[in-house]
Amino acid sequence: MTDYPTLTLNDDRRIPQLGFGTFKLKGDDAVEPVKTAIDVGYWLIDTAAVYENEEGVGKGIGEWSDIFLQTKVWNDDHGYDEALSALGASLERLGRDHVDMLLIHWPCPGQDKFVETWKALIEARDQGKAHSIGVSNFREEDLARIVDATGVTPAINQIELHPSFQQRDLRKVHEDMGIITQSWSPLGQGEGLQADAINAIAEAKGAPASAVILAWHLQHGLAPIPKASSRAHIAANFRALDTVLTEDQMAAIDALDDPHGRMGPEPGSFGG
Repeated sequence: MTDYPTLTLNDDRRIPQLGFGTFKLKGDDAVEPVKTAIDVGYWLIDTAAVYENEEGVGKGIGEWSDIFLQTKVWNDDHGYDEALSALGASLERLGRDHVDMLLIHWPCPGQDKFVETWKALIEARDQGKAHSIGVSNFREEDLARIVDATGVTPAINQIELHPSFQQRDLRKVHEDMGIITQSWSPLGQGEGLQADAINAIAEAKGAPASAVILAWHLQHGLAPIPKASSRAHIAANFRALDTVLTEDQMAAIDALDDPHGRMGPEPGSFGG
């Protein structure tokens, strides 16, 4: 197998490029999939307070203290004191004294508290409770506000990104600002696995369709975090590290982009 790929963050730390997502794995249902993901070879585990599985994720990681662990502050905990308190609760559930990456889960512009929340994350970083800090689902204008207010640029922005919703404009903003793009729902909730172009490439490569899509993310410099629960799917996704697409194959997947392909909430109106 190829060496595990990493990306350099704007704080000079390195982040594993391919991660394991735990959305919808509630409570102890996360324990065995996380153990399996680590056994297969994943080196980044993504969770969030709202997933209600931080305790299970912590159990799954166990004594693997060098696993890159990231969690998120939920919408109900926006505000300086609220966010720091929420992080303390997350660390207790995870059984850790720090996380490698802490994110604001959604900007919630209607609440207009994300600048204060970002200041709390900066404080958490300065206290050593979060080694790196970033955001999730932030738009260009949200990113500009927190950077203008604090001078601190997020290390990553975790956004919905898959072949049918490629977010090229926001990716360019990230590139210009030195922000790593981390892809949630990188397989398009499984719909991408049905695309004729994807399956033709998978057949040509002798690789799972999911590995083809994730290889496309990796070759674009993105950091996908696919979720799976069975060992077969976890291992199939991991084969992305051994799958190399040609320029023509990359172009064929690029052509699947749809400006109306968003499947999740619209960040400008979600969360109050």
